[in-house]
Amino acid sequence: MSKVKQKFYNILKGKFLVDEDAQKNWGFILFLTVLALFMISSSHRIDRKVQRIAELNKDKRELRAQFVGTKSDLMKLKMESSISIKMKELGLYASQTPPIKIKVITRN
Repeated sequence: MSKVKQKFYNILKGKFLVDEDAQKNWGFILFLTVLALFMISSSHRIDRKVQRIAELNKDKRELRAQFVGTKSDLMKLKMESSISIKMKELGLYASQTPPIKIKVITRN
């Protein structure tokens, strides 16, 4: 067998884990494992944040729609015609004569 083939078979068999220099290899494998766990944890946290952002955007759109609806209802209630209808229901009517201006003269 060629050297390259032999090295490939040794890697597949796991001989690099039981050789004399195995401690160095185990340290590197442990480092890669910790790094992979960190990446998985980070991606899960990012996914949770993205879902939370989507949820908050949905809530924001709903609240914005509710705000616009309430604002338009308020503008309708503030219109003179709706106020006059409410006043007629209570038995109040608009005055037909304009108000009189009162002037106060003070003497020193």
